[in-house]
Amino acid sequence: MKEIEVTGVAFKPAGKIYDFLSCGIETKHGEHVVVETEKGEDIAAVILSPRPMVIKNMDEMKKVIRKATEEDYARRAKNIEEEPAAFAECKELVVKHSLDMKLLKAEYTLDRSKLTFFFTSDGRVDFRALVRDLARVFRTRIEMRQVGVRDATKMLGGFGLCGKEFCCSTFLRKFDNISIKMAKDQNLILNPTKISGVCGRLMCCLLYEKESYSGIIDENGNTAKVEFTLGRAEDEGGNI
Repeated sequence: MKEIEVTGVAFKPAGKIYDFLSCGIETKHGEHVVVETEKGEDIAAVILSPRPMVIKNMDEMKKVIRKATEEDYARRAKNIEEEPAAFAECKELVVKHSLDMKLLKAEYTLDRSKLTFFFTSDGRVDFRALVRDLARVFRTRIEMRQVGVRDATKMLGGFGLCGKEFCCSTFLRKFDNISIKMAKDQNLILNPTKISGVCGRLMCCLLYEKESYSGIIDENGNTAKVEFTLGRAEDEGGNI
């Protein structure tokens, strides 16, 4: 084991945080850096400034290459501009090959060494012929990445029943396990249309008040009678 300085970065808004070797590059929250990945060079936002961490295997760690420059921003803008055309081309080929999959997004790495297509499907998809055609068209490495419905919703974004943007698209960096018991403890109507998100899974916000309700559920599973007066909560015994 060895203590080394690492920087925590995220590739997408509300995305998972990954640690990269800082390599002496001083950064602060909100700045952008270029990092090396298995897919090639990519640009990411700094979430956690350089900090010491004990690393078990240095060989598994990738490095921060440099702070993002104006040239890097221009390259990323060009990639983003061309991704919709790549998406449309892939969509046509999916139809041509009669593949049972729903395309979500096309994404270039910063150095364009790889083009990734994200999709959802109910089962396994044999996309070998599709990949060959895509590689012939775009002249770069192609990756087809299947994601679940929750990740798909996070990627596409949108608005929930509350009228606000999806929590998963704005600040939730990971999905927690949500159970129907959380809805029962909150005395919610167990109507799937009321407690399910756009993704079809139980809403992540059911977890937010879990601890509060757990404190007023007795050992028999009944909700204790609680009266709220001027910001104070008193139970039937007058205790606060």
